[in-house]
Amino acid sequence: MTDLFHPPQTTVGSFMYAIFSEANARLAPPGSAEGHARTMNHSSRPGTGAGTTESHTTGLLRWATAGSVDDGKSTLVGRLLHDSKSVLADQLEAVEAASARRGQDTPDLALLTDGLRAEREQGITIDVAYRYFATPRRRFILADTPGHVQYTRNMVTGASTADLTVILVDARNGVVEQTRRHAAVAALLRVPHVVLAVNKMDLAGHRESVFAGIAEEFTSYAASLGIPDITAIPISALNGDNVVEPSAHMDWYGGPSVLEHLETVTVDHDPATEPARFPVQYVIRGDGTRHYAGQLAGGVLSVGDMVTVLPSGRTTTVTGIDLLGREVRTARVPQSVSVRLADDVDVSRGDLLAPSGRPPTAARDITARVCHLHERPLRPGDRVLLKHTTRTVRAVVRKIPGADRLELNGIGQVVLRTSERLALDTYAHNRRTGSFLLIDPGDGATLTAGMVGAAADGAPASGGKSDARG
Repeated sequence: MTDLFHPPQTTVGSFMYAIFSEANARLAPPGSAEGHARTMNHSSRPGTGAGTTESHTTGLLRWATAGSVDDGKSTLVGRLLHDSKSVLADQLEAVEAASARRGQDTPDLALLTDGLRAEREQGITIDVAYRYFATPRRRFILADTPGHVQYTRNMVTGASTADLTVILVDARNGVVEQTRRHAAVAALLRVPHVVLAVNKMDLAGHRESVFAGIAEEFTSYAASLGIPDITAIPISALNGDNVVEPSAHMDWYGGPSVLEHLETVTVDHDPATEPARFPVQYVIRGDGTRHYAGQLAGGVLSVGDMVTVLPSGRTTTVTGIDLLGREVRTARVPQSVSVRLADDVDVSRGDLLAPSGRPPTAARDITARVCHLHERPLRPGDRVLLKHTTRTVRAVVRKIPGADRLELNGIGQVVLRTSERLALDTYAHNRRTGSFLLIDPGDGATLTAGMVGAAADGAPASGGKSDARG
């Protein structure tokens, strides 16, 4: 049997390693000997960069790239993967061959992420390219998003689960409209950390004044949007300056390289400080007992907790939690578990279990910030399906303040009314239970991504169904 901690150096082997490594890391209790052993094996695995078996893994970082067309996002990601020894031999050979066919003397590292044929032919990123890699200090899931304004919706998709976003700026062009747009999207999605990577410093003579001017302008704008943490780094992705190793051409810069910042930025939070949120995905019946399966969307759930079933409002107690066939006393976000309850209450897919002392709002009237993702405009009066966690209900767009429609890639505010009450948090408090999708009921197309700003109960306390006619 293949050793999962020393897989074959192939693309398939790397992919399978990523799956098992992520699963093991999520299941191991913090600080356990099993988790420590995996960390040591992972740190010493060939091809994950410099380091020793004493290196400390600080967890998982989800991050996304953003920036205008030709600012060098894919080149930065390719350089990061290459210089951190995270590219397998067969991948590099494929890139070298593709670069040679295009008449290039050196490998075009952007091809490591531009996987679609149209992307390689046009030299731009169209789809969101997800990549898993690891160093001895941290594991990463990155989303390389498109830069063209036409694909802003793809940037929303890639950044929606990110802990950090790297926004690139061409040193020759400075902060442009699309830079501001991407900063606004990062702020809208509540991405807690933003890195400004001022790229192509080699084409600007590595001048400190160029970097300082761009950094000051962007930092001032991003701070006005409410982005809490902004770090500016001057780089040359093509040459590798300040990507993994410090630059010899910019000795005036004393901060971290991009990789060093990604490895050390603090993203951990204590789930015990958040109220538990458990959307029920599936009801399992057997042996006279009902098990309610789903993935924790927030906080910690323990045996003995008093919980409220929403939107019905009935209360009960957690009597058991199963994780992969074994009983556990406590589950934490984002583990997938099945839960047993003390009382035979009516619980079905789409219901949500929450602490009785800290429940979300059960509401029908929703005010939200949205990004429209479809070619068909969104208009007041449109009847849609609203998908929130595991629940899908009918809804109507009551109004779009300040506009008569939202076009593709448009960002604005909408007021909705749903046919049934939903258990909602604001997006600022919980990105999972505070977000939703609007879906075309005719063909199932995704129309709009929304982030709850406020919710109010527009239905009777019984939570009975209505026609969502506002």
